[in-house]
Amino acid sequence: METTDLSANLISVLEQEGYQAKLVSAEHLYDLKNDIEGHHRQGLFDEEFFTEELSGFDFNALKGLPAAKSLIIAAAPQPQVRVTFKTASKDMPYIIPPTYSYATDRKIENLLRLQLEPAGYQVKKADLPWKLLAVRSGLAQYGKNNITYIGGLGSFYRLVAFVSDFPVAVDSWGEPQILSDCSGCEACAKACPSGAIGSDRFLLHAERCLTFHNERQVDFPAWLNPSWHHCLVGCMVCQKVCPANRPFHKDVAEGPVFSETETAAILQGNSRDLFPPGAVQKLEGLDIIGYENVLGRNLAALVNKKGARFSA
Repeated sequence: METTDLSANLISVLEQEGYQAKLVSAEHLYDLKNDIEGHHRQGLFDEEFFTEELSGFDFNALKGLPAAKSLIIAAAPQPQVRVTFKTASKDMPYIIPPTYSYATDRKIENLLRLQLEPAGYQVKKADLPWKLLAVRSGLAQYGKNNITYIGGLGSFYRLVAFVSDFPVAVDSWGEPQILSDCSGCEACAKACPSGAIGSDRFLLHAERCLTFHNERQVDFPAWLNPSWHHCLVGCMVCQKVCPANRPFHKDVAEGPVFSETETAAILQGNSRDLFPPGAVQKLEGLDIIGYENVLGRNLAALVNKKGARFSA
């Protein structure tokens, strides 16, 4: 099969499963690196944020596949997930935003392998700046909130990237594009409680983003108002008010219910070894077991905000 035909078939197979994807030359990995490092040199990233969130990308991914010719960026639709914690007085439902479940990563990788390996090609998952790759490839566009948007999905999806020795038929690399809906719209900036979406520049002040702080394993900063907490992890404020997401606001999947015993154990901030087995299984099913060290803190912030009572 010709490269062009295989490339079209590859995209078609992904689309049949509800995914969207783009391929670009593997040489652009260095453009991604230069973009990130250039912003850092200009002082546009808070140092703590850069160290914790942006310094760990695998820009040496090509060494693991010396014959790599392409970068593949794919998007999988994901809904919000509502999880419920039982208390002595009431049931407390909270939202986990899209992007946290990485089960779709495995599904996409398996589909790529099924298509590429019989043709003699390899594919490997790559830890890259996925949002930047998505907009550079033309798969997505930036919103004013610096979240990425894809037609038909809004911002309700998860990105994942791969390197492959499969050659690119058409390289779609280009300059980042901004969502047309953002022209003249200030909805996200006005709604952001922490002021992370500033008027002084397009780039987010990520060090003020609530998502950044409720994923970190440190105490919340003193300036963070407790009333801002609303999700178990992450934040949905700018996505919920965004007009481009209006068709997807009600896209909520029902997640597990945590018993009073399980809720109490999570609130105590114990490690997974001390969680009831049922709680561990539920957290693993949600793909948030990696946040076990902050879940108790985050849940306590939500509970204290609503004033619910818990029994041990």
